[in-house]
Amino acid sequence: VQLQASGGGLVQPGGSLRVSCRASGSIFSISSMGWYRQAPGKQRELVARIFSDSITSYADSVKGRFTISRDNAENSVDLQMNSLKPEDTAVYYCNANVRTHRSITARDYWGQGTQVTVSS
Repeated sequence: VQLQASGGGLVQPGGSLRVSCRASGSIFSISSMGWYRQAPGKQRELVARIFSDSITSYADSVKGRFTISRDNAENSVDLQMNSLKPEDTAVYYCNANVRTHRSITARDYWGQGTQVTVSS
């Protein structure tokens, strides 16, 4: 299973960015997909997560500004980030909890990370 992330970049405070991620490989099912981020000198933290039934959860710091969405048919997840702040600067990692055709249990897979920089 591979997770390929795209998007990110440099944006001014108050601006918007969208990051996307698609899972590929021998996928039987995906229970949850989400985005984590890690800023320099800090631990990786959960930003947003969406489950197969479309239930979502967000970190308090991004509620009302970020929106996570998912396309189950495409095994993809997007994160729309609005009203970005300098403190949102981090490497953003895509995550998916995947059961493959060869396994009876699911495990987490990670994308390669994409840089989001919010700066004037």
